Amino acid sequence: MTIDLLALTGRYHEALNHYDEATVKAMFAPGAVYVSKGVNGRIEGRDSILSAFTAYFHEHPDQHAEDEGVEILSPNVVRFAWRLEATSRSTGRRVVRQGVETVTYDGDGLISHVEVIDR
Repeated sequence: MTIDLLALTGRYHEALNHYDEATVKAMFAPGAVYVSKGVNGRIEGRDSILSAFTAYFHEHPDQHAEDEGVEILSPNVVRFAWRLEATSRSTGRRVVRQGVETVTYDGDGLISHVEVIDR
């Protein structure tokens, strides 16, 4: 199966920007791993990842992220630079972050691993 990394990743990011939980859930493999040292450490399993995302987007409902550069590393791995802005619901504080995210897809086109590194 040939994977269109740019289309899949674009769909994933669009679903995150509007937090479409059902679409995001369908994009992750059941045993996926999400690593973000700057925010929440290591999360294992699609359901745990979705729980963390749901909590995050509840706290930051207006988050908007933009990709600033994309690099295809292999037929199933893409890395991109990003920048995001959001407002904390509980504190009202504006959050601005930027970094690099590497997404690995399995042979079925599902996300199997994500690593986020803040700059």
